[in-house]
Amino acid sequence: MKLYSTNLQAAEVSFEAALIEGQAPDKGLYLPRSLPLLSGEDLVSMKDKPYPEVAFRVLRKVLEGEVDEASLKGITYDAYNYDVPLEKVNENTYIMRLDRGPTASFKDFAARLMARLMQYYLKRENREITILTATSGDTGSAVAHAFYGLDNVRVVVLFPRNEVSDRQRKQMTTLQKNITAIAIDGKFDDCQAMVKQAFSDQQLRHLNLSSANSINIGRLIPQSLYYIYAYANLCNYPEELVFSIPSGNFGNMMGCVLAKTMGLPVKKIIASVNENDEVPSFLISGEYHKIVPSLNCLSNAMNVGHPSNLARLIAVYGGQMDEQGNVNKMPDMEKLRNDIYSSSVTDEETKTTMRDILDSYSILIEPHGAVGIKGLSDYRKKTGDKTIAVALETAHPAKFPAEVRSVTGIDPELPSSLKEIEAKKEHMDFLGADYEKFKGYLLSKLS
Repeated sequence: MKLYSTNLQAAEVSFEAALIEGQAPDKGLYLPRSLPLLSGEDLVSMKDKPYPEVAFRVLRKVLEGEVDEASLKGITYDAYNYDVPLEKVNENTYIMRLDRGPTASFKDFAARLMARLMQYYLKRENREITILTATSGDTGSAVAHAFYGLDNVRVVVLFPRNEVSDRQRKQMTTLQKNITAIAIDGKFDDCQAMVKQAFSDQQLRHLNLSSANSINIGRLIPQSLYYIYAYANLCNYPEELVFSIPSGNFGNMMGCVLAKTMGLPVKKIIASVNENDEVPSFLISGEYHKIVPSLNCLSNAMNVGHPSNLARLIAVYGGQMDEQGNVNKMPDMEKLRNDIYSSSVTDEETKTTMRDILDSYSILIEPHGAVGIKGLSDYRKKTGDKTIAVALETAHPAKFPAEVRSVTGIDPELPSSLKEIEAKKEHMDFLGADYEKFKGYLLSKLS
């Protein structure tokens, strides 16, 4: 596999190099030059197979020549040792619950595989790196747990101090060992901007910084796998499927785009966002405007005013966007609009959807999953499309107990993974949204 940078100013690299580097040296994001195609026979053969087997079969094609087959199978089965339920809502709607991993978030799917692949390469070459990641909620906890206690890797997580739930924060701040958590007085976009600047800062090169955010291609490839799993379980080839994806930084949605690129029969990708509606507005007008600062909504992990992965989406459709959000070459907007529908959901609509799904189907969902359900409803009302659809539930309701309790009156039962952190002591540092102070912190802490 060869990967290129979306800024088109860096040399092509191998998967290993892209995984370890995280961000390209020209500040762009890596994308595969090409991906293997899944044939109809491939998809039929995966029907009713367990999740780790589906994941391994796809990864064997994607990473051919990158990881030996025996190691890849061991890595995949070790990463995916939990259930991936497809919960039926009605005749043509399913909820895929991506909340059964160790941190009860969909981010476990990417972080656990990515951590094991990194460890595979680092051990082979006896190297050490520092993972630097920004989170609006679930990424930080998933990454921290995925890398916790691993040799050769240090992890520094930045999160907006006032915009993550108590349980999201505790999953990052109660680990220690090789994990450092920093609460930033600012927004997620501030955290993300500081991380990106650090990657391109020559004075920090000796720290061997890498990323576990969705700017790292090692996050996106694992996120393509559950779309293929859902299809193999629900559809008969060449039947089509619709996915509605709660979207913030657009890494989850880009996983679906990669799956579609590999030949998965996806009829429509619905990028469901909260009131940070820069992407729906772009699809309508063809003009891109960041939201600065991002709006603070009930679905806090999606409070993103400039999604990093939009550069990848635009690249896939023939355009070019730089890291500042400037569209230097327009993508094929007609094809983009044909493949992707994006809907903005208000907090009130989010609450109403949570209640309606509970009252009508006795299914408890949290705010992010509710945005996905409402986005699907908006799409169906506009198009009349009754194609089988899967809405993604990206986190366990117990990660947002106050919000779920306030809206539904139900106190969600804690999964065992969350029960363990309740009584643990927290450890975190505090910084403002100031890059120079953050840089000084890294130099003093990690040098």
